[in-house]
Amino acid sequence: MKLDILAIAAHPDDAELSCSGTIAAHIKAGYKVGVLDLTKGEMGTRGTPEIRLEESAKAAELLELSARENLGFRDAFFKDDEAHHLEVVKIIRKYQPDIVLANAISDRHPDHGKGGSLATNACFISGLRKVETSLDGLDQQAWRPQYVYHYIQNNYIKPDFVFDITGFWDDKLASIKAFKSQFYDPTNDEPESFISSKEYFDFVEARAREFGHMINVKYGEGYTVEKMIGVTNLFDLK
Repeated sequence: MKLDILAIAAHPDDAELSCSGTIAAHIKAGYKVGVLDLTKGEMGTRGTPEIRLEESAKAAELLELSARENLGFRDAFFKDDEAHHLEVVKIIRKYQPDIVLANAISDRHPDHGKGGSLATNACFISGLRKVETSLDGLDQQAWRPQYVYHYIQNNYIKPDFVFDITGFWDDKLASIKAFKSQFYDPTNDEPESFISSKEYFDFVEARAREFGHMINVKYGEGYTVEKMIGVTNLFDLK
C-alpha cells in the first residue's frame, strides 16, 4: 500500500496531539495517511504498553488511517543511530509516502527532538539505493519522501507555515481522547502526569487557537520545514 502522508511519532498520542487535524483534513480529501509510532510509550507515568496499543488502534479507527504501525523502540532510550535508521527506512520504503510529518526539532521531552532527527535521517537514507533493506523476505527499492515537515509540540517554536484545522477540530479532539489512560479522567487513580490535568486540554486548544490566529482562522497546527517551499500560484497562499 502506498501512502500519501506518513506521520512518524516518538510516542503513541504524539501525532494526535500535534498533527491529527492535518491528518483528518487530508483523509477527508481522499489522501491515504498512516502513522508510525516509534515506541509503545512504556515509560509514561500512566497506562501500560498494551493499553497504549489499544488506544492507538482506537485513534486510528476514529481518524480512518490507512495504516498504523509501532516499531517497539525503547521509550526514552532509543537512539538516532544506524540500527534505528534502518528499521524506519523499512517502513518508509514499504509505504513510499510523498510527505512525512515528524516530531518537533526540539521539545520538552528529549524523545521528541530525537525522534524528529531520526525521521529526517531515515528519510534521506531511504533514498540511497546502495543501502539494502528487505521486508518479509523481499528486497526493497529506494524511496525518499519529497518533504519532511516537523509538527510543533509542547514548546513554542515559530512555525514556517500553519495548516487550517478549523473544520477538523472535533476529529482532533476525539483522537486525543482515545488515549483515555493518558489524559484527564477523574476515575483514574494512577499518579498525575504532565498531561493528565484537566487544564492540559485548555493548553491544547490555546495552542491551536494561537496558530489559527496567525492565519486568521479559528484553529491551526504549526510546522517547521527543512527546505524552502516553492509555489507556482500566488493565489494558493492565504
